[in-house]
Amino acid sequence: MSEITKEIKKRRTFAIISHPDAGKTTLTEKFLLYGGAINQAGSVKGKATAKHAVSDWMDIEKERGISVTSSVLQFRYGGYCINILDTPGHQDFSEDTYRTLMAADSAVMVIDASKGVEAQTRKLFKVCVMRHIPIFTFINKMDREARDTFDLLDDIEKELGIATCPVNWPIGSGKGFKGVYDRQKKEVELFSDTHKGTAMGEVKKIDVNNPELDWILGTEAKVTLGEDIELLDGAAAEFEQELVNKGKLSPVFFGSALTNFGVETFLKHFLAMTSSPLPRMSDLGEIDPMTEPDFSAFVFKIQANMNKAHRDRIAFMRICSGEFDAGMPVYHMQGRKEVRLSRPQQMLASERKIVDKAYGGDIIGVFDPGIFSIGDTLTASKDRFTYEGIPTFAPEHFARVRQVDTMKRKQFVKGINQIAQEGAIQIFRELNTGMEEIIVGVVGVLQFDVLKYRLLNEYNVEIRLENLPYEHIRWIENEGINMDKLVGTSDMRKIKDLKGRPLLLFVHEWSIRMTLDRNKELKLSEFGRS
Repeated sequence: MSEITKEIKKRRTFAIISHPDAGKTTLTEKFLLYGGAINQAGSVKGKATAKHAVSDWMDIEKERGISVTSSVLQFRYGGYCINILDTPGHQDFSEDTYRTLMAADSAVMVIDASKGVEAQTRKLFKVCVMRHIPIFTFINKMDREARDTFDLLDDIEKELGIATCPVNWPIGSGKGFKGVYDRQKKEVELFSDTHKGTAMGEVKKIDVNNPELDWILGTEAKVTLGEDIELLDGAAAEFEQELVNKGKLSPVFFGSALTNFGVETFLKHFLAMTSSPLPRMSDLGEIDPMTEPDFSAFVFKIQANMNKAHRDRIAFMRICSGEFDAGMPVYHMQGRKEVRLSRPQQMLASERKIVDKAYGGDIIGVFDPGIFSIGDTLTASKDRFTYEGIPTFAPEHFARVRQVDTMKRKQFVKGINQIAQEGAIQIFRELNTGMEEIIVGVVGVLQFDVLKYRLLNEYNVEIRLENLPYEHIRWIENEGINMDKLVGTSDMRKIKDLKGRPLLLFVHEWSIRMTLDRNKELKLSEFGRS
């Protein structure tokens, strides 16, 4: 086995998804704590003077206590090199999460034990199912009052349509939370509160048949545990690695990220149950990192102004195969030219370190002079190929953008184009008119706030947004269609995107059907392609 293959086999690249406030960012920090990447966990919320979560770096995130962009974090643990993709939990930023999931090989779904499956979890989970990637469930906040455990599992199975296999089982919850039972080892791990600090706390393990357990747990808890074990052994799905790999069975773990309890247990099991980087589909077929020796990667995220002092743009790419050497020449498929990827770096939230080498499975950020777009492929292979594009979500909210100070037109155009290239917003213009009016489309209305905030703080441009009544957008799949001859409805509007592709906006859904009836050759799509 070559050195490159050995390095790739050590890689694990996964995304963490959840509904807001389920504890996803806290869990991410505890992983970093166990890997020695940080020595003090931040707090997502709290006083203005408190440390902020290490994976939340944008000012607006710190102010609101929510994640609005995906963070890429790397650490080492137990001989593995782990890349975590921490995603926004808020549904208004689900498109960023979707793109991030395209760069992951598996997903960790964090669920609040008192709430169960929530709306956003459901939406993101469907993306994981579409990709057939393994999904691991961490039911968090067991140190608070929780729903019945069997109900929680039933909720996951019914709401998300996936079988569950509990690897461990909680004993009580809230003030009565005693710990978890390890089903394979037949041991009880006793809970001790580490008071949110940096100490990991020692986990005391005791055999389930040890008489000492009766007085440690109390008679009632011990009897309930015995009944639960009997029920589980008779009714719960058996663990099957093949079904996990196909995304059809989710191993379930219980714990409390805030107190560190159950986090390291979960991490150890997760690493044993996940595989090294998976093959990716291209126009030449599957590219397998275990057999493809040459470097290849695709861009899944672009972020401008991560460092205000430098006003730079970083293109994040998932390396799919081979070895990356800083400064090596690679072919940019969409740009049709050879480029050198400058200042390659890996991230610990806003902290960066320049890297000399990276391997298949790793995520790197490279300086982008404005040549990259989301979905672009880079390869060092002589057999040039392009990875599958990343679908673009259809925006659901639209607004006309107006500058407050028209003298700042240059900064405005630069700012709104750069933010659009990141994929956070989509911008459109009127088709076949000389008008310079810009229409912005977003998946969630909170993205409008982020746009206003970033234009003002990063480009010194103040804008006004005028909401438009459109709710539906369709991309036109017919190439060379004559847009002037298209017969639409009174509420239809013809626009074009950044790449000049024609689109249609509608106020009513019935107008889409009517337009299709009036133009028999017309083919419309709900998704654009990067």
